[in-house]
Amino acid sequence: MNITIISVGKLKEKYLKMAIDEYSKRLGRYCKLELIEVHDEKTPDNASEKEKLAIKEKEGQAILNHLKDNMYIVALDLKGKMISSEELSDFIGECTLKGSSHIAFIIGGSLGLSQEILKRANYKLCFSKMTFPHQLFRVMLLEQIYRGFRIRSGEPYHK
Repeated sequence: MNITIISVGKLKEKYLKMAIDEYSKRLGRYCKLELIEVHDEKTPDNASEKEKLAIKEKEGQAILNHLKDNMYIVALDLKGKMISSEELSDFIGECTLKGSSHIAFIIGGSLGLSQEILKRANYKLCFSKMTFPHQLFRVMLLEQIYRGFRIRSGEPYHK
């Protein structure tokens, strides 16, 4: 199983980098993990809707440059489906059974994902109706993927 996480913006906080490194190491037992960061565009204060749309499209194009035809694309989107950790584990297993051995999770920038990315996605996933910083969300996503593999393997994991 190959897992790719494509996220907008560079991670700067040392404590988040350490958490990502830890989960990346743990996931090494279960999958081949690739983390890709694409440049986030600066959003001016009081940006117009047209400016926001242009920023999302530019970030979306940068994401598209990393997508491959064999990837099963999961967009993290507030309008996506909310599932439990057990359901995420089942989802990962189902992807494998259906021949999708490469899952790409896409985390947008502060404005979200472009329509082009959302249309390209095979699945839209929502963790919560709450908004999280996209840097912190990377850690949360990695933890849930790790939890999913542990559940799938029948290994103990804190509930």
